[in-house]
Parts: sequence; C-alpha cells; structure tokens
Amino acid sequence: MNIEQMKIVLKELLITTDLTPCIVGHRGVGKTAGIIQVCNDIERRYIPLRLGQMEVGDLVGIPYRIEDTMYWSRPSWWPADTAPPAVVHCDELNRAQQEDTLQAIFQFVEPPAQGQQRALHTHKLAPQHRVVVAINPPDGSYQVTPLDRALLDRMVVIQVESDAECWSRYARQADFDLSVRQFVGTHQQLLSLNCAGFDMQVEPSERAWEMVSILRRNCRFPKELEMEVYSGVIGKEAAVAFLQWCSEQRLRPLSADDILKRWHEVAQQAEQQRDDIQAATISDLTSRLQQEPDLSESEQDYLVSYIDILPRDMRFGMVKTLLRVPPIAAILCQDKYDASILDTIRNISEDAN
Repeated sequence: MNIEQMKIVLKELLITTDLTPCIVGHRGVGKTAGIIQVCNDIERRYIPLRLGQMEVGDLVGIPYRIEDTMYWSRPSWWPADTAPPAVVHCDELNRAQQEDTLQAIFQFVEPPAQGQQRALHTHKLAPQHRVVVAINPPDGSYQVTPLDRALLDRMVVIQVESDAECWSRYARQADFDLSVRQFVGTHQQLLSLNCAGFDMQVEPSERAWEMVSILRRNCRFPKELEMEVYSGVIGKEAAVAFLQWCSEQRLRPLSADDILKRWHEVAQQAEQQRDDIQAATISDLTSRLQQEPDLSESEQDYLVSYIDILPRDMRFGMVKTLLRVPPIAAILCQDKYDASILDTIRNISEDAN
C-alpha cells in the first residue's frame, strides 16, 4: 500500500485496538512522517525511540536497591500512567546493535493479553498508550537484523511502497519546487531507485488468527485494503483463502439456525443481505417456525431482532405469515416486543380492514 493508505490503516489500528502495527518500507518512503501525521490527527503525543542507538539500560532503566529488593528506574521516555494518550514509536527495530536490546524490546511490542497491561521488564504501560514499530525490509539492501517469525507473529505487518501519484500530492501540498515536481512527474522511474517489492514471510498461526479476529470485530478498513492488512498478519495465501471464504459466505443465505442459534455472530451479515438472499432466509425461517414453533427465550429474542432489521415490506410480510402460527403469534404479541412488532401488527390490522 502507499503512504496515504498506510495512514488510514494505522489510524484505525491505533484508535480501535491495542495491536502493534509494524510499518515496513524502503528508506525515504515516508514511514516516520506518516506515523507523526497520524499521531497529530488522533491527538496523541509522539514518543520516538531510535533502537539502533539504544542499549538495554535505555529501555528497562537503571537498577537500584532499597534494602534487600532490586528495582529499575523508569526510563525518561516512558509515558506516565496519568499522561494523555501517547504513541511510542519503536523505530529501527531491526537495527538494534546488541542482541540483548532486541530481546528486551521483544516483550514491549507484544500486545497485552486480555485484562493485562503491555510491559517492558518491570514497567507497565498504561492502557491509553499505544506502540508502533517501523523497519526497513530485510532484503539485503540494509544493514539490518532479520526478525524471527516469533517476533513478526506479534505484530500487524504493514508493507509500504513508493507511489508516484501519492508523492505528487504530498509534494504539491508541501509546496516543493515546481521544477522538482514536474521532473519527477515526467520521470516517475526516478522517484525511487532500487526499491523493489519485498516479502516479510508472514505466516498464519494461532496467535495470528486471534489478531485477525480482533481486526474483524473492531476495525473498518476500506475494501481495497483488507487483503493487504490481513496478509500482514497471516500471510498472503491464507488471507486470499480467508477473504474468498468470507465472500462466499456472504452470498449464501443465512439459515434458520443461523438466525435462532448464532444471531450475535450473523447480525451484521443479516442486515447486509440482498433482498433476494433475504427472501431465502425468511422462507427457511418461516418454514422452520411453522414446523417447530417452540422457542427458547434467547431464540425468541433473536427472532424479533431479525424481524427488526428487515426492510419494511419484508417485515410486514413475515410478521403477517407468522401471526398465522398461534405459538409464534403469542410470542410476537408479548409486551416486551412492542417496540419492534406493535406497529407492524397495527399495519396488518389496518390492511385487513
């Protein structure tokens, strides 16, 4: 994706999740500038860490002793628990000169487990703060350390590539010299040399699928970026298969069991079904209720919730059919469903008159 698309994805991740984005791109593509712009847009303090220049003590603090207990002082860059929301930018992660520095930061880039806080040695990061990583690709062009799969598995890898149109818009906004803009516009091949594509060798794992679940439930990415985002978590092959499966599922009408047993999982899909697919779901559901009208309390709630999201004409037709099934009619006429069903029943009565 280009730098503008990266900012869209990064903003969504930082606002809605506590996952760790890892921005990967060649030198000069705008990784750091893009991260700073996103921090400004979402009103978060920007805290840069140049890991290539840091030692373990810069990260975990200096040890000191109180009586028989050893403690570590809080690093000067560490945001206080009561501080306004901040983004800690772990830049040059794969340029850490010492192996123990890379091992120390490993814990910090790992998203916190549910109910826990992100940590670095003895220090706990307050939940309002976020962490983002930026690196150059380990493709042989840079003096960097390849990141092992266990570390990549803890981050959402976002690959950023040079884009002439994106650069042109930025250059105009930043009021670059006109001759520079015009030259690059006519010689786009000279915008950035020797910056071929790269493969971060991201692969699926149990942790990666959990991260995909978090993304699906919390983030809303533009359709054209979904593939790249998920590829940065589970790899391209798995992302293609997953999104293709999701597309096929969206085209399959929801069944009666989907509505009555798994409503919370399928509610969004139910609301987005095309009218012809919705009609198939309604047909299956009414047929099931005519044959098996006994519903548990949760199934009753799910049925009414489904009716509530239907377009007016479909809702009218479905309720009219279900009122002919006495046990279901008794359910729909309960006081607790008045807000959803009463107007429809009134319209049916007026229509009958």
